[in-house]
Amino acid sequence: MAGIDLGSERHWVCAPGLGGGGREVVDFGATTPELVRMAEWLKDRKIESVAMESTGVYWIAPHEVLEKDFEVLLVDTRQLARVPGWNKKTDPDDCEWIQRLHSCGLLNGSFRPQEQVCMLRTLVRNKANLLAESADWVRRMQKSLDQMNVRVHRAVSDPNGVTGMAMVCAIAAGERDAGKLAPLRDRRCRKSQEEIAEQLSEHWREDHLFSLRQSLQMYDAIAERMTA
Repeated sequence: MAGIDLGSERHWVCAPGLGGGGREVVDFGATTPELVRMAEWLKDRKIESVAMESTGVYWIAPHEVLEKDFEVLLVDTRQLARVPGWNKKTDPDDCEWIQRLHSCGLLNGSFRPQEQVCMLRTLVRNKANLLAESADWVRRMQKSLDQMNVRVHRAVSDPNGVTGMAMVCAIAAGERDAGKLAPLRDRRCRKSQEEIAEQLSEHWREDHLFSLRQSLQMYDAIAERMTA
C-alpha cells in the first residue's frame, strides 16, 4: 500500500521499499509523463492500493492515471487529523502518514461515481454556473430599465419570460413606443395592453440603453452555451 500527498507542482509518494526494506519517499512532478512514471514506480514495488488526499482539483489527474492499475482511495484530509499522532510538518511527512494509516486500514475512500456519471456531473455543474451567470445579466438588464423607469417587472410577472424578453429585445432593437411594446404580451398575460403600456412609459437615456444592449448580448450568448 502507498500514500500520496498532492501539490500543484510536486506529488510526494510513500511506499514500501524494494525487497521489504522499510519505506521509500519519492517526489514526482505534476505533468502527465511524471504521473505515468509514478505509476510505473508503484508497479515496480508491487503496490496494489493507493491512498491520496482529495486536495482541490489536484487529485483528478493522478486519480485518472492510477485508477487503471491500482485501487485508489480518495481520502478526506479531515480523516488524517482524527487519528492521534498526526503532526504534519512537511509534504514528505504527510505522505508517509497517509501510507501508514492506509496500511493499517484506518482510511475510508470517498465515493467516486462511474466515468459516465462523472462526465454528466461536469456538464450539470457547468450548466449551473451558466444559469447563475444568466441570472446576473438579467439583473443588469433590469437595473438599466429601472433607471429609465421602464417597469417591465411590473408589467409582467416574469421579466425574463416570453413577454418580458420580447419587450426587452424590442427596446434594444430601437422600439420606444409603449403602445407598440404592449401588444408583444403573451395572450396568457393577466394584464391588459393598456395596463402594460402604462408601466412602460419612460424617459429614455442612451447610456442606459447601451448598457441594456450589452447585457442582452451577454444573456443571449450564455443561452447559446446552455443550448450547446
